[in-house]
Amino acid sequence: MSDLNETQLAALKLLLQEHRQQLRADIRDELLRKDSEQYGELAGQVHDAGEESVADMLVELNAAVLGQSIRTLREVEAAQQRLAEGHYGRCVDCDEPIPFERLRVYPSATRCLVHQEAFEQGA
Repeated sequence: MSDLNETQLAALKLLLQEHRQQLRADIRDELLRKDSEQYGELAGQVHDAGEESVADMLVELNAAVLGQSIRTLREVEAAQQRLAEGHYGRCVDCDEPIPFERLRVYPSATRCLVHQEAFEQGA
């Protein structure tokens, strides 16, 4: 287990739960919005070429945002699983404790700051 005390773990658990609920709501809302947009297209709306290219760009952008939300949700759920199993709060690279301050800002973190920076730089 990490070096986190019970109060810190409880606070982080709550943060993860809140983040998960918000992500699920955001994903649900985005899917419902996409559904209603598709019905609008099926209703026979005619666009000119310029409007179509803007619409295509927005669809791609919305898909990217939805994909990122789903990836973040998976990260949060994985953090909740680590918490339940007693592996939460330790760096996957060095097995050292991840500081509470980092986890408070990014509760699904899997690496300490040093190893996260190295990972992002491709080291």
